[in-house]
Amino acid sequence: MSPSAVEIQARTLAGYADASRLRQVQDRDWVLDRITGAPESLIDLGSGIGQLLQAALERFPTLRRAVGLERSEHRLAEAADRLRPYGERVALHRADLTAPEPLPFRAEVITQTSVLHWLHPDEERVFAWAAAHLTPDGSFLLTTYHPARDEHGLGGEDELVRDALVALGTPRQEVPAVFARHGVLPIATRTRTAEDLAAVIGPHLRVAGRLEREAVVTVDSAERYEHFHAATFGDYYSRLVPEERRAEFFRAVGESAWRRQRERGHVSSMPVLLWTLTSR
Repeated sequence: MSPSAVEIQARTLAGYADASRLRQVQDRDWVLDRITGAPESLIDLGSGIGQLLQAALERFPTLRRAVGLERSEHRLAEAADRLRPYGERVALHRADLTAPEPLPFRAEVITQTSVLHWLHPDEERVFAWAAAHLTPDGSFLLTTYHPARDEHGLGGEDELVRDALVALGTPRQEVPAVFARHGVLPIATRTRTAEDLAAVIGPHLRVAGRLEREAVVTVDSAERYEHFHAATFGDYYSRLVPEERRAEFFRAVGESAWRRQRERGHVSSMPVLLWTLTSR
């Protein structure tokens, strides 16, 4: 059986430009608002389709070196198209952020938005890398999400996935075992608490400031959230079900989100932190 359109989207992470408007774009603008002065160099870790880099290049004409590190070749290709008009001011590198290659320069600004949980349990490596690549007066600006978690370590997007699995026939009490059996670590478990994260940062960088806001996601249809999930989380969660049921799974995630929207007035709400880190 041929894969459905949403399964193809999940494999290629397509449609992120539209999906990111529901949550991630707010991080981009929040981070860029914290940059002061006239920076000449910026590195974005987990640069995706290049939206933050593009916004930074437009906002700061002084930027002569804007560098993106990204693992997904599909997102890198989309970023290359988006950033082509900026010519030699931009450089994109395919990189695994748990073990990024060194770059031959230091940057005044390093950014990372809504990415750190994907690096668990190796977050410390990216802080060591950032410490080695910041100018003495530079700043590393990153956002981290902190959904409440239950006794099984599930929270945030995990809850929608749990609802979807139950809708497809998995007894609710067996969902944590399904996660474990397929080697899928809940996103809420991947996200360290603020206190744990500060301890990981401490050996490498100084916490110069921390802001907090509530990230609220709302949608106008089940289909909108179905595509948000596929573009944001790819096939991370869909491994929990047999291949022939994956189209059903994505649909069930969307239906769970839409039910929550109607019942609560939003799909999800969780704290997000913006950290300003500087050299020690």
